[in-house]
Amino acid sequence: MSLKVRKNRSAPPPETCALTECMSIIAGAWAPNVIWHLRAGPRRFSELRSDIPPISAKVLSQRLKELEGRGVLSRAVQPTTPPSVAYALTVLGHELVPALDAIVAVGHKLKAERR
Repeated sequence: MSLKVRKNRSAPPPETCALTECMSIIAGAWAPNVIWHLRAGPRRFSELRSDIPPISAKVLSQRLKELEGRGVLSRAVQPTTPPSVAYALTVLGHELVPALDAIVAVGHKLKAERR
């Protein structure tokens, strides 16, 4: 006897689903970590590398370019010798911080339930 397929009673997502759009930004490998470490203020590439030890320079560079392209962070070249670059969250990037805080809070609850 086969199981009857139940009808999905959830409301259909809008054409351009906001959840999908938001998740595409924070779902990239290490992207939430980069956003998390930039929440307190601008950081240079080497500082972010030390903030997130397991990340490789190549992946960090890719994430920074992606997040900059999506308008989550800004890149400012410092007029020093040698030149240095500082990354900072944009207004959009700062709007993602409460979402990350909520995800972390749920993560703590899930971790506590497993104990």
